Amino acid sequence: MSVDAKYWHEKWEQKDIAFHRSDANPLLVRFFSALALKPGSRIFVPLCGKTLDISWLLGQGYRVAGAELSKIAIEELFVQLGAKPTVSKAGKLEKYSADHVDIFVGDIFDLSADILGAVDAVYDRAALVAFPDELRGRYATHLMEITKKAPQLLISFEYDQKLLEPPPFSVNPAEVKAHYDGKYSLTLLADESIPGGLKGKCPAQEQVWLLR
Repeated sequence: MSVDAKYWHEKWEQKDIAFHRSDANPLLVRFFSALALKPGSRIFVPLCGKTLDISWLLGQGYRVAGAELSKIAIEELFVQLGAKPTVSKAGKLEKYSADHVDIFVGDIFDLSADILGAVDAVYDRAALVAFPDELRGRYATHLMEITKKAPQLLISFEYDQKLLEPPPFSVNPAEVKAHYDGKYSLTLLADESIPGGLKGKCPAQEQVWLLR
C-alpha cells in the first residue's frame, strides 16, 4: 500500500486521527533518559502531528524541533501549547516558531540540515512506521543526513499486516538493523505486546530502540 501526502491531509481534515494520543507516550516517559541529554538539548520529532509528547519534552526543559505535513495539525498543536507562533518561510517549508519550539510544515524531504539547524537527538515515534516500504530507506537516509546522525530514541511496531491495514506499518527488528546498523550502535530497550492490540484490532509488539 502506498501512503501519500493526500492521505495524511485528508486524515487531519476529517479529524480521523485515532493515531493521536491524549497523553504523552508512556514509552517516551520511561525511556527518554537513555539518551542522557543535557537540559536545554534540542530534540527533533519527525512527523510530529500535534503530539502531546512535545509538551512533555518542553516540560522536561528541552527545546523541540518538529516536521509535519499538515498545517491543521500544527495550528492545533500551538493552541494546545497555549503559544502564538511566528510563521516564516523556510525554503519550500513554513516554519512555525514560539519559545523553544520550531515546527517545519511541509514535506520532510524538503527539510535540509541547514534549515533544521543543529539537533542533539531524534525522537522517532511515528515517522519510520508511517512510511510505506518503498520510502522507509529513503527516509532513514534523509533523517541521518539532516540530523548529522544525532542519537535516536525510535519506537516501532511489529504485527501481521494482513490483519490490519497500515499505517502504521510493521517494521521488524531486522529492518531497523538494515536501515541503521553500521551507522549507529543499536540497543533494543523494550519489546512489549500492546495491551488490547494495535488500534484494538490485532496483536502487535511495540519496540523501543536506542541508536547511538
